Amino acid sequence: MIRPFLASLTLALLACQPVAAKTCTPTWVSGWASSQFRPTGDAVLPAGTLADQTLRQIIRPSVAGDHVRVRLSNTAGTQPLHIAGASIARARGAASAAVDPATLVSLRFDGQPEVVIPAGADYLSDPVALPVQARDNLAVSIRYQGDPEQTSHPGSRATSWHLAGDHLTDDAMAGAASFDHWFHLAAVEVQRCAPGRLIVALGDSITDGKGSTTNGNDRWTDRLIDRLQADPKRRDIAVVNQGIGGNRLLNDGLGPNALARFDRDVLAQPGVTHLILLEGVNDLGTLTRDAPVSLDAHKAHVARIIGAYRQIIARAHARGIQVIGATIMPFVGNDYYHADAQNEADRQAVNAWIRAPGNFDGLVDFDRATRDPARPDRLLPAYDGGDALHPNPAGYRAMGDAVALALFD
Repeated sequence: MIRPFLASLTLALLACQPVAAKTCTPTWVSGWASSQFRPTGDAVLPAGTLADQTLRQIIRPSVAGDHVRVRLSNTAGTQPLHIAGASIARARGAASAAVDPATLVSLRFDGQPEVVIPAGADYLSDPVALPVQARDNLAVSIRYQGDPEQTSHPGSRATSWHLAGDHLTDDAMAGAASFDHWFHLAAVEVQRCAPGRLIVALGDSITDGKGSTTNGNDRWTDRLIDRLQADPKRRDIAVVNQGIGGNRLLNDGLGPNALARFDRDVLAQPGVTHLILLEGVNDLGTLTRDAPVSLDAHKAHVARIIGAYRQIIARAHARGIQVIGATIMPFVGNDYYHADAQNEADRQAVNAWIRAPGNFDGLVDFDRATRDPARPDRLLPAYDGGDALHPNPAGYRAMGDAVALALFD
């Protein structure tokens, strides 16, 4: 009778012991990012626009987390950038400067409210406790001292707000002026227990979202985020959009060429495991935009585009990143590039290489998803944003739906 009693007592004592808390190794992943560079043309703000102002910018992280840190950028600067302060909060909406004051957190840099970022450099804030959900609207506010040199992402498709003086803790910013660009804001990184997995979308204006709705978050990458978040097995996968309007593989356009920006915009993103590469339509179009070229020049150009793909794949593989090739979509009918039969032949040659097994680690056939079956050298009219090159929101949705989620397993 004693042994059963002792056994029962032991079980009872064990049941009263506190259960050890589950532990994890917190990891950082880039939850949102924008490729920063020196703006040109209409994207340049008039001198003094940001002088001694507070700039509030609205972004949406693609995954949830418990802590965040902000990456500010002076990559285009030739002089140190003096940031007099910064804050982050949950925004009231995608198209409003208002924030929830209960969530407002001041950012620090090495424990200090101010930071001086060297020319050409990025700088991370100290981590702050701010639980966020995927697709939350977050407001990052920056207080400038003096008139900053401009480093920006012009094609934000999101409204930013600026007002003279210190409004870092202002919950409304009443009377603020606005523009649709991001400045000096390179990333918002998220910390969580889940293993960091990140898809970087590297591309041009089609990835950047030209033709999508301002503040509507209906780029093809937004649709991909929605699909991942709807899938319990894959909602820990983050997505960042590193598209630049006018970007090319081989030459600088609006922003540095893809090979030049690859280290900063892809390899430097924490948690990156996959790259979706949609680049090349601007390379194909600019070849003959001003004047015809010889057949040999067409062939050499195609070979150089493929060579750039090989370079990106090799550099990504050296870091353990899988590279998914995306086929180039039709652009016959576009008035800027006025593509002819030889330009279309070039596109088909490049796409044949992208589709060929063994070149990329996976395939997203955006060409097949968006082309007109009756005229496969053109976008489907229902997806055409109006210039025979950029999709409309319905076209971007079709692109996001064309990405097989199993590619990231």
